[in-house]
Amino acid sequence: MIPEENFEENRMQSAGLALEELLVTAQKQDCLTVGIYESAKLLNTDPDSVVLCVLAADNADDVALQIHFTLLQSFCCDSGLNILRVSGVQRLQQLLCAVDANRNQEEQGDLHCMLVTNPQADHCRLQEVGTYCQESRRLDQWVPELVLQER
Repeated sequence: MIPEENFEENRMQSAGLALEELLVTAQKQDCLTVGIYESAKLLNTDPDSVVLCVLAADNADDVALQIHFTLLQSFCCDSGLNILRVSGVQRLQQLLCAVDANRNQEEQGDLHCMLVTNPQADHCRLQEVGTYCQESRRLDQWVPELVLQER
């Protein structure tokens, strides 16, 4: 029998890998909105197209960023959208900037908030990340958290 701590660690690691693959696939399929302001605009105009909201920050010291996160979290929770808080912004840069190396740093956007859109996508990784979010909410973790590891 697997100790509960190891089970939770494995579950988080599996969800983290699924999230990484999902974000890369979504970016390749042009189904990823990147940036706090871009995400807020999309949530305001077409919230039904959003299937996942990812908020990424490595430290909680940026007060303005935390206020944006609070507002986005509230909107997502009210709308029934899955939401994840992620630490490992550098890993996100590795993943997403490598996919789209033709863009300069400014054009790649602010990776602190990302929305995955494409409700028709039957991507197995989307289902895996969604299941992680649901299981976390059942454990009273309303905004699940993941740590992405640099490689």
